[in-house]
Amino acid sequence: MNHRISVTINGAIHQAEVEPRLLLVHFIREVLGLTGTHIGCDTTNCGACTVLMDGRPVKSCTMFAVQADGRRVMTVEGLARDGQLHPIQEGFHEKHGLQCGFCTPGMMMTAYAFLQRSPHPSEAEIRRAISGNLCRCTGYVNIVEAIGYAAEKMRGAPAVAGEGRR
Repeated sequence: MNHRISVTINGAIHQAEVEPRLLLVHFIREVLGLTGTHIGCDTTNCGACTVLMDGRPVKSCTMFAVQADGRRVMTVEGLARDGQLHPIQEGFHEKHGLQCGFCTPGMMMTAYAFLQRSPHPSEAEIRRAISGNLCRCTGYVNIVEAIGYAAEKMRGAPAVAGEGRR
């Protein structure tokens, strides 16, 4: 028997009839057409499907859509505002924090939630924060630099392209 759910995603309310077994990642991608959230492993190991639920990172590949009923969800599409990249997106661009880009949406959402709690992170804290997200191409150095860049920019500090954080 289908369930009627109402979920606020990126500030917009979405209502739908869903099967109880429909995963949140499939609801986001297939029902709503928000394809920025990636499906990687289906076992919570890679973090490519990470979205924020009520401000906390969750791996949407092992959550049911019905569990999001009445909740606020933010996907990578919710980062940019009025055509302007969020500092996290800008950081990934400026610091070359992606190669294939498959892990990037989950990394960005994890970083967004982390920087809300920790605006002055050390490199070790950034590495710990993203430890649940796997990247198979970059070696993480540029991802860490991108998040550091975003932290500085979000604090209002001048984040300078080309200057590394090591």
